Amino acid sequence: MTNEIIGHDQNEKADAPFEVVRVERDNVKALGSWPATGWSGKYHWLAASRGSNAPLISTGDRVNLQIWDNSENSLLTDQAQKVASIRQASVAPDGTIFVPYAGDIFIRGMSPSSARRKVEAALQPFIASAQVQLTYEPGQESSVDLVSGVSKPGSYPLLDRNSTILSIIAQGGGVSPGLQNPLVRLMRNGKTYEIRADKLFSDASYNTVMRGGDKVVVQEDQRYFTAFGASGTENLIHFKQEKITALEAMSLIGGLDDTRANPKGVLVLREYDAKQVRTDGSGPSQRDVAFVFDVTSGEGLFAARKFQINPEDTVIVTESPVVSVRTVFGLLNTLLVTGNRL
Repeated sequence: MTNEIIGHDQNEKADAPFEVVRVERDNVKALGSWPATGWSGKYHWLAASRGSNAPLISTGDRVNLQIWDNSENSLLTDQAQKVASIRQASVAPDGTIFVPYAGDIFIRGMSPSSARRKVEAALQPFIASAQVQLTYEPGQESSVDLVSGVSKPGSYPLLDRNSTILSIIAQGGGVSPGLQNPLVRLMRNGKTYEIRADKLFSDASYNTVMRGGDKVVVQEDQRYFTAFGASGTENLIHFKQEKITALEAMSLIGGLDDTRANPKGVLVLREYDAKQVRTDGSGPSQRDVAFVFDVTSGEGLFAARKFQINPEDTVIVTESPVVSVRTVFGLLNTLLVTGNRL
């Protein structure tokens, strides 16, 4: 592979088992609109918002009531004890709690002080002088589960409706220091949102407000590409940032080995799903595609710094310039034999 391979008739393209695309400045933007492989193409996250600074009662919360009545013929208290206690009254699915004589009182979505006044008003027809003290304990629907990736996983109550994901992670002791390239995943109402931790920590606009029942998972970013060929490295390289260009991928591999690699022969191999194949030029014409770069030219360098590497791509730095489809085919066969020997 150390000698330049002479090009062949381009009609051979029709017989090739894969598509070869030479990446240049003029087409790199269009290639960026091709279907994503290996992931959705970007992480989806919720923008920051503001909730109520006051705690709000939710279904499943546990309410404690103390009701004072000084009347001589009290319905709730006796002569010796002028206070009646109702403890751990669970807020029902319909948002109500049961209070003797007053019946079911709807308090879901109310602050504790508003709920207290509503209970007092409901008791007025039966106990004219009743005074009520109300406290509550957040239930499961007013808590967030920190599942993994923090120092202290567990269920954490939302002290108010303005608790953010950063405050919840902080309560859990922060992201575990042993995680490399951590990813934060939020599960809510059957949907999953993801963001890299470094991006979440650096931009306040991503510090979204938590809701009861949310589940937060922190784990390492599992996306990777494969490095192979004359770079001297055959390895899985994990994404250290949300997006990686072809030029950055070469740097992560360790750069070019001057004793082996000819930078004219840089390939990115990618496999598309069958439903992503296109016939109108808006995507790959075959499932298997070899993207070819010549980084010895300004055009090639510009293209390499704009071209995005997808998870599960294979980045190959070869020892010979690539000038035809047959060159790529022979090159890959040679690399496959070399890889099997390794």
